[in-house]
Amino acid sequence: MSRIAFIGMGVMGAPMARHLAQKGHELTVYNRSPAKAERWVAENGGRVASSPMEAGEGQDVVITCVGNDDDLAEVTLGREGAFRTMRPGSLFIDHTTVSAKIARQLAVEGKSHEIMCVDAPVSGGQVGAENGTLSVMCGGRDKAIAAARPYMEAYGARITHVGPDGAGQTTKMVNQICIAGAVQALSEALRFAQHANLDLDKVFEAVSGGAAASWQMLNRWKTMANDDFDFGFAIDWMRKDLGLAIDEARTNGATLPVASLVDQFYADCQALGYGRQDTSAIIRRLPK
Repeated sequence: MSRIAFIGMGVMGAPMARHLAQKGHELTVYNRSPAKAERWVAENGGRVASSPMEAGEGQDVVITCVGNDDDLAEVTLGREGAFRTMRPGSLFIDHTTVSAKIARQLAVEGKSHEIMCVDAPVSGGQVGAENGTLSVMCGGRDKAIAAARPYMEAYGARITHVGPDGAGQTTKMVNQICIAGAVQALSEALRFAQHANLDLDKVFEAVSGGAAASWQMLNRWKTMANDDFDFGFAIDWMRKDLGLAIDEARTNGATLPVASLVDQFYADCQALGYGRQDTSAIIRRLPK
């Protein structure tokens, strides 16, 4: 079994770390809000580190799942960052959704410290993390991916090596672009059905088994119809992710007209106070 530091004990990180502990690994955890780390240790064992630097010292693997580029830079390259104490030959896996730029930067920094790096954002949300059924999109060198795979299998049902350093993050952008278009289309379809005075359960039965079916339809149609949005992946985080995709598109020459429009719709939702609600709350922009 391995010694693992897990940094970031939020709604995704905490259950992912729990799966690793259940596999018998020795966990050291760190969270910017210490109470979350202390509660996790009380429930799962292991120990709490006082800083990312302390968490990373002597570990075989350091895994991060934090908020954004700045958070990731702080816990890895900052004054008390984990890269300062990680030993040569160790493994770094990042599950944060961040820019491809910082993923590539960390890979360069890791190489100078003889640390293997994998950028591995995930899809599947809190439910996927709890159930250990996440989809993991990995960027990095073959050797690093091979080393990381046994650990990621503790919480990932589908693990795909998509390309070199940074490719995991750009693939996650593809994922979010797809979701943005799907959830907006679903919102319009549901409102259309309501205006047509259709039986929403019958409509769902009729269309969810055909070409219109999607994960969003199967998992969000009924909650949207019931005005239930207090769960899931928050609009605030989706805007962060779409911003990353839009910025990357400016660099690689892609055009994202639908994603850019939906990003503005999400901005409207934030202005209405819905930023912490599930992404499907975008339907609340549309009149009943």
